[in-house]
Amino acid sequence: MPTTNSAKKRLRQNVVRRARNRSTRSTLKTLIRRVRDSIAAGDATKAASEFRIATKKLDQAAGTGVLHRNSAARTKSRLSAAIKGVKAKIA
Repeated sequence: MPTTNSAKKRLRQNVVRRARNRSTRSTLKTLIRRVRDSIAAGDATKAASEFRIATKKLDQAAGTGVLHRNSAARTKSRLSAAIKGVKAKIA
């Protein structure tokens, strides 16, 4: 347990930030799953609209440090490639 006042404050801050980061990660997983489900169903238009939402949230998470920026970029790239594959199958 922290003994100094600064350590106590740091613990309080860490608890709040951890909860916020966990919530953000959970939301990201949900959004990414929605995109992947749309891709699996073969619905390119729904996948594209879900992808736009997921992309924005991934960028926000990378900006605040919840995710590394390269990790966010890699996820966006893979989802985009999968959507393009679905569009190619339709056309």
